[in-house]
Amino acid sequence: MAKKKITAESTSSDGIHIGISEKDRQSIADGLSRLLADSYSLFLMTHNFHWNVTGPQFNSLHLMFETQYTELFTAVDEIAERIRSLGAFAPASFTRFSELSSFTIPDEKLAANDMIAHLVKGQEAVVRTARGVFPVAEAANDEPTQDLLTRRMELHEKNAWMLRSLLA
Repeated sequence: MAKKKITAESTSSDGIHIGISEKDRQSIADGLSRLLADSYSLFLMTHNFHWNVTGPQFNSLHLMFETQYTELFTAVDEIAERIRSLGAFAPASFTRFSELSSFTIPDEKLAANDMIAHLVKGQEAVVRTARGVFPVAEAANDEPTQDLLTRRMELHEKNAWMLRSLLA
């Protein structure tokens, strides 16, 4: 099979030629930026609750929240690096995350069950955001982004289930 020669016409204006058009890369990066904002917001909320949880479930919730925020810390890096791989800049300020996030972080003192309920909503919001980006990545044959989105959805769906189980 003959190799296709890369020409100026087949390379995007930003010099990236990975088999995904510049327009599609930007659309995917925009969706991933929303996912990054939701993930970072969930990270902050989970870390806040880790610090501030009280009550009879303190130890188990403190440890569960730590596990979840630690995983989210790694995830935001992976999402941001995928955005950069697509040739876009990752949002990286509280202001920008606040604009892009699909939910807000509560600022008041909450009881443990209220914290859990907010975390369920946050986990589910991340899933919905990831699911919303998937069709764009799929249409562009962007398998690495599809893989990232699938892994994120699976983890957040499981976390939401585990947190909901605490409220039953």
